[in-house]
Amino acid sequence: MDLFEKAALLDRIYKIYDEFSGNLDVACKKHCAHCCTCNVTMTTLEGYKIVEYIMRSEHCDLNNRLNNGLNNRLKQNLSKKRFQPQITTNRLAELFALGMDVPDEDNNFLWGNCPLLTDDECPVYPVRPFGCRCFFSKQDCREQGSADVDPFVITVNNVFLQYIEHIDSHGYSGNLTDILLFLEPKNIRQAYRTNTIKNPDNSLVSNSMIKFLLIPPEDRNRIVPILEKLGSIKV
Repeated sequence: MDLFEKAALLDRIYKIYDEFSGNLDVACKKHCAHCCTCNVTMTTLEGYKIVEYIMRSEHCDLNNRLNNGLNNRLKQNLSKKRFQPQITTNRLAELFALGMDVPDEDNNFLWGNCPLLTDDECPVYPVRPFGCRCFFSKQDCREQGSADVDPFVITVNNVFLQYIEHIDSHGYSGNLTDILLFLEPKNIRQAYRTNTIKNPDNSLVSNSMIKFLLIPPEDRNRIVPILEKLGSIKV
């Protein structure tokens, strides 16, 4: 599967999710950035779209601001604590299905804001990763101190994360900072386009295809319509 096909599939997955999330009762709104932390994770496919968006931006101010200031902010973030996953969502589903131990992973929103965040707005909002798209709260996080996410929404989110990883199974997943800096060099993006990309260190984890779905018994009937829509996508 070439990059064009992957990107088209990702857009279709986003569209299906937008149809689902459009019916949710949420408190999230513009300039509500309390949950925009440095712990966001994504795939190399999503990271590639973000880097290309920045490089090709028609808005010179955005392009200059991101290309110059963003690199510094991302590199500064390398010395700060942030969530760096040890396994991917599909691997997590496999461990659960096989009754194997799941590694403990530290994750704390107090570690800091997303390095992309500017004046409580996301400058790459149109191409933001699914980890940002899927985070909805039923209450204002700024007032309550934490998010209130419907358990079924979490189930749906996990399934979408699995499908996104599946179409990028030759790529990697990791923290937003690590993915964007990894894809910054032109030769690395070229290698990604030709499926010859190689992981340079242990900051990223290899993606894998779907073997099991993370769906608890109580959600299996309710999620069927969504699975049918995702199933209509030929991967």
